[in-house]
Amino acid sequence: MRGFELVHPGSLADAIGLLDTDDDTVRPFSGGTALMLMMKTGVFRPSRLVHLGRIGDAYSEITASPAGGLRIGAMATLSALEHSPEVIRVAPVVARAMTRLANVRVRNVACVGGNLAHGDPHMDLPPVLAALGGSVSVAGPQGTRDVAVEKLFSGYYETVLGRGELITDVVLPSQRGWSSAYLKCTTRSADDWPALGVAVSLRIEGGAISEARVVVSAATEILTRLTTAESALTGAAADESTFARACEAAAAEAEMVEDARGSADYKTQLLRVYLRRALTQAVQDGAVS
Repeated sequence: MRGFELVHPGSLADAIGLLDTDDDTVRPFSGGTALMLMMKTGVFRPSRLVHLGRIGDAYSEITASPAGGLRIGAMATLSALEHSPEVIRVAPVVARAMTRLANVRVRNVACVGGNLAHGDPHMDLPPVLAALGGSVSVAGPQGTRDVAVEKLFSGYYETVLGRGELITDVVLPSQRGWSSAYLKCTTRSADDWPALGVAVSLRIEGGAISEARVVVSAATEILTRLTTAESALTGAAADESTFARACEAAAAEAEMVEDARGSADYKTQLLRVYLRRALTQAVQDGAVS
């Protein structure tokens, strides 16, 4: 690993100023769990790392909004998500997903913003947040903007974040009346990268599904919302026959990629099985009150 400069800006504005450069070897650094692996293997050789640990405690806070949603600071660790009383109350599916994300050593260090900005389609958090209707607040040289989590990823390990832009917060709307679940399949150890991740969120009224969000990841090149499967669910009874139709619609819609964790056909079959299980679990767990 070659030498590099490590700087510690004292504010968000200072950090953005340091990152506003044409030099692709300058990167932000929060928990560094993914970045350090890339540096050790020589995939990335930085000239400068901008450490974000001193930009302000507010960016590590997790707070409930008056409307019943959540604001999660980008510097909050994954362990903080796992154990936050507010997350457990407002969006328990997020806390449950964290218990099987990597291992406790990683979760104690890795931060929410870095997890999203890394752009890795195998991450567990992005599909969960997308299914919950989440968005990110982004700050950069040109000001601030909001981006839906489902629109954040533009390609394999690529996001829509521009030069000098940083995720500052994740915002979740109220989850009242929604039932959500996330399941993943790991073909090796339990904490390995998943071969498939699927997140669902349903609003059920009078036994029928009035709204649905279905998101798949890991098996696809980028996080993908399955709108055909959502259409098969919306307006139908929350029962096994509806779920079967939605699973077939999802299998036809999702563009799977082949890799060391399985063929495209294998992952398509995984989607059929795990989507049905996730839909069933969401109904059984009931809506957030």
